[in-house]
Amino acid sequence: MIQSVRAKVINFTANRITARHISIGMVFLKLVLVAIVLVKYLPTASVSDWHVDSTFFWFVLAGFIAQIVDGALGMAYGATSSAVLLGYGLSPKLASAAVHSAEVFTTGVSGLSHIKLGNFDKPLFFKLIVPGVLSASLGAFLLGTVLDGGYIRPFINAYLLILGAIILLKSVRKKLEIKRNVKHAPILAAFGGFLDAIGGGGWGPIVTSNLISKGNAPAKVIGTVNTAEFFVTYFSAGILIYFTGIQSWQIILGLILGGSLAAPLGAYITKKIPQKTLFVIVGLLIMITSLYSLLNAFS
Repeated sequence: MIQSVRAKVINFTANRITARHISIGMVFLKLVLVAIVLVKYLPTASVSDWHVDSTFFWFVLAGFIAQIVDGALGMAYGATSSAVLLGYGLSPKLASAAVHSAEVFTTGVSGLSHIKLGNFDKPLFFKLIVPGVLSASLGAFLLGTVLDGGYIRPFINAYLLILGAIILLKSVRKKLEIKRNVKHAPILAAFGGFLDAIGGGGWGPIVTSNLISKGNAPAKVIGTVNTAEFFVTYFSAGILIYFTGIQSWQIILGLILGGSLAAPLGAYITKKIPQKTLFVIVGLLIMITSLYSLLNAFS
């Protein structure tokens, strides 16, 4: 009964809201976020606040690596960049805020591109967006208010270590028979959104990979999940910025700049390197970085 009502609501909404409406909404939300940041930060900023030190280039490198991974696999931007930032010594709260703020721009461009190219499934989008946004908002709120960064750091690193292992295992799994059944999409979105907000990554590996193995064509799934991810990261970033402030502007700008430089290489790498090899490289990168941080936490 509940599933029937939910399906009717999703179909009704999908029929009323077009892809063009969604695109306009994404652009509007990005402009709102930029305006809020400028109004909140610029009046109190001093000349020294704009000083760029050597650490900025580490953030550019983190964004560069993460975007190459995401461009080649369609996932793991958050997991990769979060693992690098945590390994560098940032707190989970600051790392997640920076990653999600940068992702607002990267996923926004990606989502708009997928909509334009037709890699978009509206009914699936509406199955993902509500539980994804709500659970991500809850996770961001808990990370910003209740959860202590120093206390949860080992758990976040352990989560990313497991996430890296999952990505690595995908390189050895046999191709599954695709079943056109996405009835569990809202559950995946809720689970992925919550862990993504707290851990700084996981939406793609959890939601995209599961839907590809059980749902529709990969192009549609990747495009739809990436578009939904914009809204998930938008609300996560907004809540975390509210609690952390704009102290992480160097990290955010570095991630965006690195991602912009790497964006053209993603498609090229996808053509040149087998996907299984990429899964191995990414899985090992996340696992090694997370394990290093985990060992440091207990040393």
